[in-house]
Amino acid sequence: MGSINYKEGVVITATELKQNLGKYLDLVEQQNDVVITKNGNKIARLTPYVTDIEQYFIIREKALDYQYGGKKVSYEEFMEIYEKSTLRMEFINGEIYLLASPNIGHQEILARLYLTFNDYFKGNKCRVFFAPFDVHFKKNNFKEPDVMQPDLLVACDLEGNITEKGRYMGTPALIVEILSDSTRSKDMITKLDTYRLSGVREYWIINPKQESIMVYAFTDYEIDRVKAFEKGSAAKSHVFDGLSANVDALFNQLLSP
Repeated sequence: MGSINYKEGVVITATELKQNLGKYLDLVEQQNDVVITKNGNKIARLTPYVTDIEQYFIIREKALDYQYGGKKVSYEEFMEIYEKSTLRMEFINGEIYLLASPNIGHQEILARLYLTFNDYFKGNKCRVFFAPFDVHFKKNNFKEPDVMQPDLLVACDLEGNITEKGRYMGTPALIVEILSDSTRSKDMITKLDTYRLSGVREYWIINPKQESIMVYAFTDYEIDRVKAFEKGSAAKSHVFDGLSANVDALFNQLLSP
């Protein structure tokens, strides 16, 4: 009986291993797993020895392969990759996206927004969080959730939605994303769709280039209202009465990247 290639690795019998040990050690050295069977049952696995830094690059290469190769993975496969990686990544419609580090202007805007939002919700059951903070979005009529790290979010359903590991598994009431050249289409189209279908009530898109804010309100998984706010005005929430952000103050004297 010859070796068999499965997703989990090359499967061989114990006899084959004894007869061709050098061959299968070479195979393992080339980053392949070898599964050994005896009497038809799997009894052992030979795996490549890798250091922590080597494991980091293997996981990184796999994530990049999914990102640029357009390969679809399951939610469980994504979580397995994610748990072994130190990279920031998101899972949207079965694809993995690596997240780049934000520039200094992005962080200034985020800090200003956080202060504004945190002041408004002080003493309220709702809490304000900012990235990196994983949210598992359960989309209406979709089997698998998306996993994303919004720039800023307001969570009002914390009670009963925090796991033993401290993960938030609820649905944010409000989400804010700050556009960049690399995330523009994803934030304006793909993420908008995920937030809409997940029961998010409001979505703010911050556009540093145009110095404007777009505010979407969702009802029953559909866009209910949308309004653009430009310089000289204050962006106002459709959902939270009195929550607003002065557009001029938000973009005034930002440090260049």
